Amino acid sequence: MNALLENSRPVIGTARPGETSLGARDHVNPATGCAQAKVLVCGADEIEAAAIAAIAGQRAWMGLGAEARRAALMKLADLVEAEGDTFATLAALECGNPVSTPANSLALSWIRYYAGWADKIEGGYSEPIGMAGFAYNRHEPYGVVGAIIPWNSPIVAIAMKVVPALAAGNAVILKPPTITPFVAIRIGELALEAGVPPGALCVVPGDAEAGEALIDHPAVGKVSFTGGGVVAKSVMHRCADQLKPLALELGGKSANIICADADLEKAAMMAAAWSLVPLAGQGCVLPTRVYAQAAIYDELVDRVRTIGASFRQGDPLDPETLIGPVINEAAAQRIIGVIERAKAESGGSVVLGGRRGQGDLAAGAYVEPTIFAGVAHDSHLAREEVFGPVLAIVRFGEDKDAVAMANDSRFGLGAYVHTRDLSRAHRMASELEAGGVGVNGMLPMAPNQPFGGYKTSGFGREGGRQGLEEFLQIKQVVVHL
Repeated sequence: MNALLENSRPVIGTARPGETSLGARDHVNPATGCAQAKVLVCGADEIEAAAIAAIAGQRAWMGLGAEARRAALMKLADLVEAEGDTFATLAALECGNPVSTPANSLALSWIRYYAGWADKIEGGYSEPIGMAGFAYNRHEPYGVVGAIIPWNSPIVAIAMKVVPALAAGNAVILKPPTITPFVAIRIGELALEAGVPPGALCVVPGDAEAGEALIDHPAVGKVSFTGGGVVAKSVMHRCADQLKPLALELGGKSANIICADADLEKAAMMAAAWSLVPLAGQGCVLPTRVYAQAAIYDELVDRVRTIGASFRQGDPLDPETLIGPVINEAAAQRIIGVIERAKAESGGSVVLGGRRGQGDLAAGAYVEPTIFAGVAHDSHLAREEVFGPVLAIVRFGEDKDAVAMANDSRFGLGAYVHTRDLSRAHRMASELEAGGVGVNGMLPMAPNQPFGGYKTSGFGREGGRQGLEEFLQIKQVVVHL
């Protein structure tokens, strides 16, 4: 067992239970396929305890005052930064993200940004029509927020979802998946050390039972969920039964349009690096379907293949590794199934990869970085989210064809355009049906920019003032004179 993982226990108010209602299960290292720790699985009982603690914790959190809340969140950022190596190692062990991944620095930027909002929440003033008097509005927290995060990058998900809710004055019950509990638990421990009152951030690793109990609990005023569309439908139904507000950040199949006048060196590097490397392709806004204009198609395919072949895949604890394993064996088998289906029906051909990890990587959940060229736009590979290191390249003729194919998707999270023509870039950006468009580069996930989707990629925003307002209610106060 790894020493970093041995004492990980849920954080519920002042309680750190040594056992839970659903017992313990083995946690498997995705890089080795071997059990490395025991995970305590939370259920409805632990959610009930967390709700009780969160109600009291939220009152204490608000009682500190805005300046003290800002100071506590800034202190949390300092503590997370001081344990940067620990968080990188935990992420490598629990979800296979290489220690070379810059997730910690991204998360810190979000924590500090929203810490700064904690003492800047303000309302407005007006004179109501038809009466003598004045009115003002207050922006107030929901009370307790239920936050359900995915497994692909826990520290970033926590920074994007939990910290804004805390900055708005809410308590948060955080439910990480049982396959990635360790980063979240450590954040919960550091929050207490930073001065966040017990109960204001409860961490309850669990699966379906815990998630359903969290959504259904009457103390939870709002739910924020990041994950897949199938589970999101269930979450939405449960919230609808209670008329409970909900924010959803879901999947994507982001189109990456590369025009003939683009800087091909930069466009090819982005196409390869940002589709295959981050989180082993397990990211919702990665540019996993490339539309390359016919005049530069062959050259682009050659460049992307060469770049993709240079990426080192291996042990996520090795600082030279760029691509680690996918989350588990089931995911690896599913991704290989998608690859085999694409070989048969996509109309394209594999120009790189296409197999499970070989040699020393065979025991882990490794899938080779894989590139398909000549893919048909209407194929399963070009239209559905793979959530693995698989890139599809499609040929297009005119700009209107590329935009039409990009929009011909049920997803609408991100989109990308590469061109030297500024007018063309603005025109395409306005025509693309996506919550974010990157021109000549990647969407940076900057904390001061609103991030979220169109269509089935969700609703609500994380980032910027909009991300804070997701966790605030507006109350009007009218004074008659």
